[in-house]
Amino acid sequence: MKVKAKIILYICSIIIVCICFTSLANADPTVIIDSYNLSPSILMPGDIGILTLTVKNAETTNTFQSTSVSDSYSTIRTDTVGATIENIWIVAASDGSHRVKATLNYEDVGDLAPASSIDISFKLIAEDNITEGLYIPVARVDVESYEDISYPIPVTVSNATVNLLLTDVPSRISKSGATLVTLTAVNSRKNSVDDVTIIPLSNDGLEFSPNSVFVGTLESGASSEKSFSIKPLELGTYNLSFTVQFKNGDNVHTEQMTETIEVVETSDVAPILYSIPTTIEKGKSTRISLEVFNAKTESITGVIVKPSTEATIIPTQYYIGAMDPDDVFSATFDLYTDDIDYGNYTVEFQVSYKQDNEIYETPTISSSFTVVPTEDNNVNGGYILPVGIIASAIVSIVLFFKYKKRRRNGK
Repeated sequence: MKVKAKIILYICSIIIVCICFTSLANADPTVIIDSYNLSPSILMPGDIGILTLTVKNAETTNTFQSTSVSDSYSTIRTDTVGATIENIWIVAASDGSHRVKATLNYEDVGDLAPASSIDISFKLIAEDNITEGLYIPVARVDVESYEDISYPIPVTVSNATVNLLLTDVPSRISKSGATLVTLTAVNSRKNSVDDVTIIPLSNDGLEFSPNSVFVGTLESGASSEKSFSIKPLELGTYNLSFTVQFKNGDNVHTEQMTETIEVVETSDVAPILYSIPTTIEKGKSTRISLEVFNAKTESITGVIVKPSTEATIIPTQYYIGAMDPDDVFSATFDLYTDDIDYGNYTVEFQVSYKQDNEIYETPTISSSFTVVPTEDNNVNGGYILPVGIIASAIVSIVLFFKYKKRRRNGK
């Protein structure tokens, strides 16, 4: 009995060893999805992203050797630990109405040797009008003769966008010259965006410079200020519209903002008279003082004050040059009355300046003055002569009537 038991035990051991070696000889290669990349990392509804999977055979040796024993003979067997990839595809995720999906699968990919890998790329589509949120499509790999591999891919869909903010846009602008407006592009997304460009929309009553401003890449939460010069052509109320265009991956998106602006007849560059007499004695001179202000939001250059009057005025023009925003500059002129007669006169002032390579002129301001005789003329003959003549005439009349009366009495 003991001999039989030993024989039975020996046979069972051989069977177990054979089963084990057979299993090892047909070893399952360790196929994994080693990594993945989605670009852009966060999709917007309607976006197409590129999902790249790195599929790897994680076995580190090319062959596997096994030894089997039968009837006191041992056999060494060598097998290749390779993987045959039959299919790779993406199982879509859905919000119930719309999906995050890939439109193709890869069949008969081929053999994947141990320690080697292959990159497979899919176009991953977030369908239009899909609800924003987290979706988990599943990457599947069909390995020949073995169980499929499943790998979840988290995908975020977000409606966050690039917004335009009005940093410095007045509700009213002057028809004269150009007005600078400033906008800020803000990336509200959790991923960076590229090729950000701000474009003013054409308007028949407004001219913009430049026609567009390129911002470039905006990181998540970043912002960028850009300015445009607006030159009004006509008075009135206009819709001031700007578009911001950007790329999320290779997907182009646009956002638009509109603000109402009124063009009025006012001067944001102008002279103000603050010292001018109402009367000037003939032959004398007086000083006229004025201030020129720049209420624009940008600098102007080539500022010149030009006077105009029948009297002699020096200087014939006053050069100020460049003026920064909110600058005020004083200018003085000397007015001479030697070459004009008594009476009422007007002196006018106009400012010219350069902005955006164009010359502008402000509306004319004016003031009146009267040329009067000097005090010496009033005493020595300016007004005394007419009074003496009148007095002499009165005396003559009185004497004439007295003379006539005497003649009558004498008769």
